[in-house]
Amino acid sequence: MSGLTTHVLDIANGCPAAGVRIELRRLDGAVPVLLKTVSTNANGRTDAPLLDAAEARAGQYELAFHVGEYYAAKTGARPTFLDVVPVRFGIADPGEHYHVPLLVAPWSYTTYRGS
Repeated sequence: MSGLTTHVLDIANGCPAAGVRIELRRLDGAVPVLLKTVSTNANGRTDAPLLDAAEARAGQYELAFHVGEYYAAKTGARPTFLDVVPVRFGIADPGEHYHVPLLVAPWSYTTYRGS
């Protein structure tokens, strides 16, 4: 399997983060190019890969996770401490699978290259 996938886990509540809006941008060039806007499903995943094997190519990308909207909907608090969490990463080999999960709480986050 190749391409790009993600998922979002709400570690403060111990559940997948459903309904998080995610924007995928390609960063090669002076102006970032918006490739897709999707939302996570009940499992905290997207219904389809963000990039499938045919779409993936080497370069720099950014995932923008709109976690402020997610936590505001859960708590009613505005502004939230975190708003948009940007994760910038590179795809060196488009033939490989890149999985970029986000573990998030209202006040912190972490990410890694998953499998």
